[in-house]
Amino acid sequence: MSHNKPIYQFLRAEKKFPLIWCAGCGNGIIMGAMLRAVYNLKLDKDKVSVVSGIGCSGRVSTYIDFNTLHTTHGRALAFATGLKFAKPELTVIVAMGDGDALAIGGNHFIHAARRNMDLTAVIFNNMIYGMTGGQISPTTPFGMTASTAPEGNIEQPFDIPKLAEAAGATFVARGTTYNAEQLEELIEQAIRKRGFSVVEVITQCPTIYGRYNRLGTAVDMLRWQEEHTISIEEARDSEEKAKGKILTGVFLDIERPEYIEQYEKLVERVQSKK
Repeated sequence: MSHNKPIYQFLRAEKKFPLIWCAGCGNGIIMGAMLRAVYNLKLDKDKVSVVSGIGCSGRVSTYIDFNTLHTTHGRALAFATGLKFAKPELTVIVAMGDGDALAIGGNHFIHAARRNMDLTAVIFNNMIYGMTGGQISPTTPFGMTASTAPEGNIEQPFDIPKLAEAAGATFVARGTTYNAEQLEELIEQAIRKRGFSVVEVITQCPTIYGRYNRLGTAVDMLRWQEEHTISIEEARDSEEKAKGKILTGVFLDIERPEYIEQYEKLVERVQSKK
């Protein structure tokens, strides 16, 4: 690992590496995009906090040299809410897997979006529970196999951007590990946005999801992302090109009152009455 790379300053390389992610896992690509976004925004690492839950994505908080919290399964947003309330000056990024964010953590997710607290949620969507046995998750595609669906999943998956928008998020985007440059830009925009921001990242899991569904190597899965995704802008230009494709880019970017700002105004109003 080269010490002259700008993002090296954000890694606990001397203590925590080599990492434990499987060969070909996309989580390192996502982590790199997060770190480059922080670097591009010129944020002080002592004023950045990353909160993660349990699962493969949860290891992110171990490897990066910010103020980090490795919390309980499904509760990363609950911890992040308390942290942001106590230290509103911090930039708080929440790293979660698809099951972590939307199954056991689903209730926290929709209410974090509803409140519109200034948090950035990055959802590592590998479409399966990769660490705990290969069970289906809320984003496992219909018909795909897993340890708990050996004959094919019969549940419909969540559409994360639609769910986030309906719940009240003010910035919603989707990227892939194949297009790391776009992903870096999306995370940068999400961090910059004042309010609850969501970035879904479609990422490959060759060891569990890929093996169960015979999708080939990590490179094969990245090629699948290339062939089966299309930007929102391209989709608008050609309905034919967009058929059967997953859209990427920014789905929503709106303004809405931020929770802590409204809370502080409430405190001022109550105090002024006294």
